[in-house]
Amino acid sequence: MTEPSRTGAIRDINGPIVTVDLPGARSGEQVKIGELGLFGEVISLAGTTAVVQTYESTDGVRPGEIAVGLGFPLSVELGPGLMGGIFDGVQRPLEKIALQSGDYIRRGISVPALDRARQWEFEPNEALEPGAKVSGGLVLGRVQETLTVTHRILVPPGIAGELEELAPAGDYDIEASIARVRTAKGHILKLSMYHRWPVRRPRPYLRRDDGISPLITGQRVIDTFFPQLKGGKAAVPGPFGAGKTVVQQQIARWSNADIVIYVGCGERGNELVDVLESFPQLDDPYSGRKLMERTLLVANTSNMPVVAREASIYVGVTMAEYYRDMGYDVVMLADSTSRWAEALREVSGRLGQMPVEEGYPAYLASRLAAVYERAGRVETYGAGSGSVTLIGAVSPPGGDFSEPVTSHTKDIIETFWALSKELADARHYPSIDWVTSFSGHVHTAAQWWHKEVDPNWERRRTAALALLARDAELSRIVNLVGPEALSDAQRWELEGASLIKEGVLQQSALDDVDTFCSPQKQFALLDIAITIYSSGAELIAIGVPVSELQNLPILAKMRRIKSMYTSDQMNQIQAFRGEVNSAMGEIRIEYAKQGEPAVS
Repeated sequence: MTEPSRTGAIRDINGPIVTVDLPGARSGEQVKIGELGLFGEVISLAGTTAVVQTYESTDGVRPGEIAVGLGFPLSVELGPGLMGGIFDGVQRPLEKIALQSGDYIRRGISVPALDRARQWEFEPNEALEPGAKVSGGLVLGRVQETLTVTHRILVPPGIAGELEELAPAGDYDIEASIARVRTAKGHILKLSMYHRWPVRRPRPYLRRDDGISPLITGQRVIDTFFPQLKGGKAAVPGPFGAGKTVVQQQIARWSNADIVIYVGCGERGNELVDVLESFPQLDDPYSGRKLMERTLLVANTSNMPVVAREASIYVGVTMAEYYRDMGYDVVMLADSTSRWAEALREVSGRLGQMPVEEGYPAYLASRLAAVYERAGRVETYGAGSGSVTLIGAVSPPGGDFSEPVTSHTKDIIETFWALSKELADARHYPSIDWVTSFSGHVHTAAQWWHKEVDPNWERRRTAALALLARDAELSRIVNLVGPEALSDAQRWELEGASLIKEGVLQQSALDDVDTFCSPQKQFALLDIAITIYSSGAELIAIGVPVSELQNLPILAKMRRIKSMYTSDQMNQIQAFRGEVNSAMGEIRIEYAKQGEPAVS
């Protein structure tokens, strides 16, 4: 329940920061500003004076205009109708706004996030009868939100009591009463199919659990080399042009999460337009239907209000927690947290707060940690296990990973996919640097890989990373004195690392065959690459020249095979393994014969 609105007046305006006289205001309360009806929230209080940050430009607003306290904090509407939607940073539906306001959002426009007129077919929970004890998180019934997603109607957190009545199956709008609950104090509460929740307050859960299964993205360098668990926290830092947005879009498209929430936070408009136009056209690889049936987009471009940019991350993660509470595995992608931090810096500067590193406020690290800590795998109150996997892009100026946002993020997250400008310039995509990236989930992910794919997964991964590390050392020698200074064995190490880089790590998002790679295909490619290297190393040890091995046709085919066969054509990939064994075996036999003594 919200309090009655209260009225005050504007005293001072400093960009998006407005000072108002508003008796009875509370920290975090929503305020409606001026004749335009701009929305904002209270961020500072001193007696009856409140400092409000507005979500829209204050151009044209004058001191003396009215300010109205609405009695509730920035909240989102949670209920059927969210899935497939496109919202701005404060959860206004952009498609509906476009019908009213055209291409540009008119200041002060207010459109509810959920459609009040639409009817939903409600199926009550058959296990509930009048007199049953209910509490927050319990499933009251179900609505088929899209053909892919079943929306579970939950008792809102904080409500508990005895069920007086549950509506029968039928069609209802989201404001219709579907249940009545008598509280311990005897009050009767009417519950509808939606409720509001403050975005800055994490939604409650029964218990936090450890992650047990990896988030399969179909990207080899992620799944095989730096895996992420469902319910984990990851960051994708990289300079301009390194491919952060493409990596996140590939994860959004191909990950095996139930729900995908993509938050475009302060990024360039053309990139978000590409997302908004392409996602509705994409097919879901798991259901065969449209990807938007399980996807939700929050768009706040760089020319939109800076304060709404700061709010957009909270809006996205709150909706992610809501679907988590239904028992779903949700992946939320934030592009980018650097723009979000810049919004914090701008507001902090206008408030006159003491800046620290590079002008960011002193609370930057704690705010970042508070957002990332809302990720996790949990036991919900009534829908079993659910998870939120949070993946944030970071845009360090000049690719400097020591800058505050990147360094603080690195201390918080568990998986770090560092993008390299050098790899991107060499057209090696995804440009995730295997030297500086890391994952804290390898041993847990290994249990899944060993059970579902192959018991040699961790051993093969370790061998590949060791070879890549050796390649980095030898490359420095080559740059100094040239390849002639290397032995045949060392030159073969460079060739083996090249096979892994080109045949396994490189993966084109634009290649219809290779844009997605199943775990089985991922392991097969890695295993064959390591087999070629190991067999070649044994041949070099018995005297085979490295030049003869470098001319083998199987090396060129190893670099191409990822794009020759899809994940469904494992028989052909395994047949190539036979070609490798045959080619290496023939050379071994030939040199074994040369070593035999001549017969007199």
